[in-house]
Amino acid sequence: MTTVREKVKIGGILRYRGLVLLGVMAAPDRPGLAAAIFRALGEAGVNVQFIVQCIDLNNESHVLFCVADEDHARTREVLDPVARRVGSRRMSDSRPVALLSVFGPDFRERPGIAGIAFDALARVGINILAVSTSISTVSCVVDASDYEGAVAALSAVFALP
Repeated sequence: MTTVREKVKIGGILRYRGLVLLGVMAAPDRPGLAAAIFRALGEAGVNVQFIVQCIDLNNESHVLFCVADEDHARTREVLDPVARRVGSRRMSDSRPVALLSVFGPDFRERPGIAGIAFDALARVGINILAVSTSISTVSCVVDASDYEGAVAALSAVFALP
């Protein structure tokens, strides 16, 4: 006999559509890389809604971020020369995407929230393009075509206020 898992209480799910996921990929890791990217975008008036950076085993940095789709052309215009200047070997560009953030108090003291969210998406075949977390949020970027399914999957495992 299978038991039904009780929904985990959270503060809610933030939902953002109409985004594009861009990446400054394979840049030599060094101080000031993120500053160069996001200073240029800020000076151009581009609001960045999601940022994640990682360094691979070759000591190359990969910086992924989301901006509103209407800012896509301006972002590329600003970013292309910055990417060349910082030595990026590739830019990535995924559109359209959506950003879903599960939030709530005390996530720091509640292990397993990220695993529950990721499992819910995986069980319905939704691929996560990028992840970022904090002490109070777990954020996932998914393809825009998966938006409704992702909201339903997360709503099925989390108790919303």
